[in-house]
Amino acid sequence: MHVISDAPSASHHDGYVTGPHQAWFAFVMTFALMLFDFIDRQVIVSLFPHIRSEWGLSDKQLGSLVSIVSIVVAAGGIPVALIADRKGRVKSIIVMAIAWSLATISCMFTGNYGQLFAARAVVGLGETGYGSVGAALISTLFPRRLRSAALGAFFAAPSLGSVLGVFLGGIIAAHWGWKAAFGVVGVPGLVLALVYLRVRDYDSVPLTSGTSRAPQRLGETLSHIFGTLARTPTLLFVCAGAAAQLVTVSAIWSWLPSYLNRYHAMDAEAASRAAAAVVLIGALSCTFWGIAVGRVAQRKPRNKLPALSVLCVTTSAIFITAFGGHYTGDVQFRWIVVGAFFMNCTVGVVAGVAMDVIHPGMRSTGAAVLSLFQNMFGLAVGPFLAGILSDRWGLQHALTLTPLFSLLAAVFFAIAMRSYDQDVARIAAVERDVAPAVAEDRVPEPQTE
Repeated sequence: MHVISDAPSASHHDGYVTGPHQAWFAFVMTFALMLFDFIDRQVIVSLFPHIRSEWGLSDKQLGSLVSIVSIVVAAGGIPVALIADRKGRVKSIIVMAIAWSLATISCMFTGNYGQLFAARAVVGLGETGYGSVGAALISTLFPRRLRSAALGAFFAAPSLGSVLGVFLGGIIAAHWGWKAAFGVVGVPGLVLALVYLRVRDYDSVPLTSGTSRAPQRLGETLSHIFGTLARTPTLLFVCAGAAAQLVTVSAIWSWLPSYLNRYHAMDAEAASRAAAAVVLIGALSCTFWGIAVGRVAQRKPRNKLPALSVLCVTTSAIFITAFGGHYTGDVQFRWIVVGAFFMNCTVGVVAGVAMDVIHPGMRSTGAAVLSLFQNMFGLAVGPFLAGILSDRWGLQHALTLTPLFSLLAAVFFAIAMRSYDQDVARIAAVERDVAPAVAEDRVPEPQTE
């Protein structure tokens, strides 16, 4: 594990802080861990029919097994990001990967709902802060011109991981039982954590520049960080919009296998394969929309936000038509596939917008604020709310109502556009002070916490 200094240097390596080879290695490794983060998180949704049959759980209880992970991730994201910004991102990522992988493996030894719920909570504890810390590492190692594309590709990993989680869970459960799925998907994360030791980190950027006194105590640091974030309205409205869109996404991700099982008369394995195909389309579209929106906003970056508004309205209209109309069978499934192409439109773009308006010295923390909103008010709400609505009115009505949150997302993105230019200008001088540079590799001295 190496640390790269941010001291000025004559060699800028085309805008890369560590050089292109090291930056792309860091990207590949961080992407791979994010992939297994979501394989471990989402494998359970393909197991719902098996768990429901064996333990007699309600849809609300099943939804809670997904939502608890997101709740714990949201609650712990900011503290973990604060530690990562000050102690090092690479070390934090390694610890998190080991923790969530071991917790996933432990799920195969549970004997009832309470034990599985507790084990899933520990999975969330291990995954806490990973997305925000990984995004901060990538956004800093890559030049600004590649930031949106790199983050768009990075945030395709959750969708791809969800695809593999749903797909593998259905196959493994059909052949070796549903508990075996947790053991199979938990091991690779441990291996990747060891390889991650070779990823290079960068020195933390001071929160103040020039002769200004940097905050020394924890209280001062927290006050400085959250005061700055609170004065960044673009970040707050983008966080709200991202969360609202993810209510729709997470409801579809979590309940589509069960919907196909109940309403299309598919067995659990076939339903998992079909749902995995839908999520795969969403994964591919994440990168597509990251690039497409970036090009639309090339001359005026704030145009990313109205573009997101239009895409969110489109998402809502398609899914309400798919689940609320009179379509059945193959025709309905085609509508769902079209909706999947639009539903992940925000993921990579909102991360890029957030990085545009966040001080370089607290990008992990700023990204953790985004992650908090996305997990607590998006990923945690969708599965649980859809489960409650399903218990009351049926799963089809539940999946008709949850896409209304995409309309709310469109409103938030439109409001964020009004403050974007001002927030970007405020940190422009700070960005110029962080000169891309490569220094001698050095292994950091052991630190005590």
